Amino acid sequence: MELLRLGAVGEERPYVRAADGTVHDLSSVTQETGGDIDGAFLAADGIARTRAALEGGDLPVADVEGLRIGAPIARPGAVVCIGMNYAAHAAESGSEPPKQPIVFFKHPNTVVGPDDDVLVPRGSAKTDWEVELAVVIGKPARYVETDEDALACVAGYTVSNDVSERAFQIEESGGQWSKGKCCETFNPLGPALVPADEVDPTKLGLRSWVNGEPRQDSNTADMVFSVAALIRDLSQYMVLSPGDILNTGTPEGVALSGRFPYLKAGDTMELEIDGLGRQQQKLAQA
Repeated sequence: MELLRLGAVGEERPYVRAADGTVHDLSSVTQETGGDIDGAFLAADGIARTRAALEGGDLPVADVEGLRIGAPIARPGAVVCIGMNYAAHAAESGSEPPKQPIVFFKHPNTVVGPDDDVLVPRGSAKTDWEVELAVVIGKPARYVETDEDALACVAGYTVSNDVSERAFQIEESGGQWSKGKCCETFNPLGPALVPADEVDPTKLGLRSWVNGEPRQDSNTADMVFSVAALIRDLSQYMVLSPGDILNTGTPEGVALSGRFPYLKAGDTMELEIDGLGRQQQKLAQA
């Protein structure tokens, strides 16, 4: 089962794709919490209610041919990100693997659809790609103590591109990373939200390409901190709320390594994670 939001920017509607590939209108389920796939929907057992409605034959089949794919979560309250969470990526960045999770934030308005254009910021010379497993929170995570309780807070998973501008991030940062992470369109998300009980986040292959050439090829088994460990740690310092997004870090193979050129207008990025789908963006000048 995959939860989708399809339609023009600002006009997305909720859908669900069944295991047989049929897409169904989800409006009858989401209308109880405001009409969209968002934090309120997830907090009200939206995924369980969707599954029950789908299995009960209560959702009409929808014709979605030609509709744009939007981000699978509407209006995330926070986009929490983890840096250097793969040892090889830390090494290519010139650092040792961290002993504690490195945390930074992206502005929620960076989130766009998985195939929307990504804008190269004005004055940018070092725009970079980062394929990441994104965790979507379904229940509040507050002072979580066990891995089991941490994973119980997860609604599902999706594909994220943590696009970065390295000069803004490192050379013009003032000591923080946010300048290089919060440019408009810098977080393509999707195509779908796959429920947590259908995903094993500990062994997912993730890959990226630029202009058809391979860049990243790794597995979440190589994470320094697992999804459960990240949620446990973060919950000691902040409350993660339903609808929040957690970007769990990127593996080696980015332009920051010096092995590949940075992105420019006209380039194309492609990213995929096993079982979660594929996204593609073209770069355009801001």
